[in-house]
Amino acid sequence: MKLSVIVPVYNMAGEDKLKHCLDSLVAQSLADGEIEIIAVDDCSTDNSFKIMKEYEKNYPGRFIAVHSMKNHHQGGAKNIGLFLAKGQWIGFIDADDWVVPDYYERLLDRAEKTGADMVGCDYSLVDSYTFTPGQIVHNNSEEQTGIMDHEKYRRLLLDTGSLVVKIYKRYVVLGDKDPLKNGKDALWADMPSESIDDKAYENRLDVFPEDIFYEDNAVSNTWMLRVKHFEYIKEPLYFYYQHQSSTVHTISKKNLEDRMVAGRQILREAKDNGYLDEFRPEIEFMYTVLFYVNTLFSAMPKKQHISGSYRFTKEMGIEMKKEFPDFQNNPYYIERIHPEEKKLIRMQMKSHAAFYLYYRLLWFYRGLKKKH
Repeated sequence: MKLSVIVPVYNMAGEDKLKHCLDSLVAQSLADGEIEIIAVDDCSTDNSFKIMKEYEKNYPGRFIAVHSMKNHHQGGAKNIGLFLAKGQWIGFIDADDWVVPDYYERLLDRAEKTGADMVGCDYSLVDSYTFTPGQIVHNNSEEQTGIMDHEKYRRLLLDTGSLVVKIYKRYVVLGDKDPLKNGKDALWADMPSESIDDKAYENRLDVFPEDIFYEDNAVSNTWMLRVKHFEYIKEPLYFYYQHQSSTVHTISKKNLEDRMVAGRQILREAKDNGYLDEFRPEIEFMYTVLFYVNTLFSAMPKKQHISGSYRFTKEMGIEMKKEFPDFQNNPYYIERIHPEEKKLIRMQMKSHAAFYLYYRLLWFYRGLKKKH
């Protein structure tokens, strides 16, 4: 099997979102036997799993529909899919996105011609079902490509891009957790369909953190540092559907807490895998942005005010200062963080009460100006 594509699914039946995604996958130009599509339903409450079973029936040998026994968010669904994946390469796609018909063939062809173990491309932001590119996002850069060295690793850590807009050799994703190398393949080889859900759930791999959003952020650094050769196609072959129920458009206390959990795991992964010292400025900056900066300025605006925001942001600032007391001197922080945000952060680091009062008064004043 050349490629396994894992699709975590949760309540995507509406507006034919799931069908658009799955149609684009079963229509891929790779032949049967070269691609397997593993769609994992994370306890949907709509018709998503029923739709998935229809695809499994219509595309036997190419499509596998799995139901998770418990809801563990995208991380849990991906871990189930990874246990089942037999491909030499692994790809992921969000269940509300879609790709051009030769997407995976082109990525694999680039890998075969160059010897790369990770290949990506650009993507397009769209707000309706179409194959006409909208706003094009350059997911990576040519300066990051080729055989990896310290400078390329540094660039990839800082600007990884979306993990779903890439394919990976198995070892990049699985490391030492590959069931094919650990003698576990007998668990799912020729597994009867009536037992696949139970077996896959019970034996799911421990690759992604479960029960949180931002699971990709938590593991991306370790993956990037396993890559030996990265290639990039500067074309928008992946369509990223923008709608209000997307995680990126959702602000809640749970969502913000999950950012912090993912930030902590970024740091833990760096320590456990022994690359914190070598890439300390990059890891510090990534932690600062995800755990602290983005979370702080998502929690503060009045229109999306979360309960207990004063204490929540105060404790966040204390933890930030504890982990990286000199983060404001980080060269990437100095270069990339907006001056007004840096001013407010300096204020919070000195006095949370003064920062909180100033921020509230600032936005109250700006609200009055808009009315007039």
